[in-house]
Amino acid sequence: MRHELSTPVGREEVLKLRVGDVVYLSGVIVTARDRAHRRALELPKEEIPVSFNVIYHCGPLVKKQNERWEVLSAGPTTSARMEPYLASLLEKFSTRLIIGKGGFSPAAKELFKKHTAAYLAFTGGAGALAARAIKRVLAVHWLDLGIPEALWVLEVAEFGPLIVAMDAHGESVYQE
Repeated sequence: MRHELSTPVGREEVLKLRVGDVVYLSGVIVTARDRAHRRALELPKEEIPVSFNVIYHCGPLVKKQNERWEVLSAGPTTSARMEPYLASLLEKFSTRLIIGKGGFSPAAKELFKKHTAAYLAFTGGAGALAARAIKRVLAVHWLDLGIPEALWVLEVAEFGPLIVAMDAHGESVYQE
């Protein structure tokens, strides 16, 4: 089944997603990798400058044109690296969607079920395709972590195709 979702994504929308469904996402997403996850969990929630409703595991390739950032490529990074932060992240921020590549361990499917969240897989090596769906960079935070590790706030339109790889019902494409 095909879903066209807009952010912020709510609990009811996530419950409609099933493993194998295709999602196209429009609205605002935030990139975050290892160091950003760690910092977000160390800081009080009120000090976090973004919504973690949808997190994209990505370290975009960007260039600055005058005062604007332009995303040249935005392929996914391996999500398994962020698994040590997954339970705390879902609990603290009520994150609904995580986008990345490679998936998580079988234990993670219970976390997605408990927190009514889903994991969406994006094809590795398709960074140029992802960049085409990025309409603009709305903000960047934590540049002190380095460009790939910073929080990039991106406006996207029909970002995808994303495959529901782990759903809020405890199912996982990685166990099929």
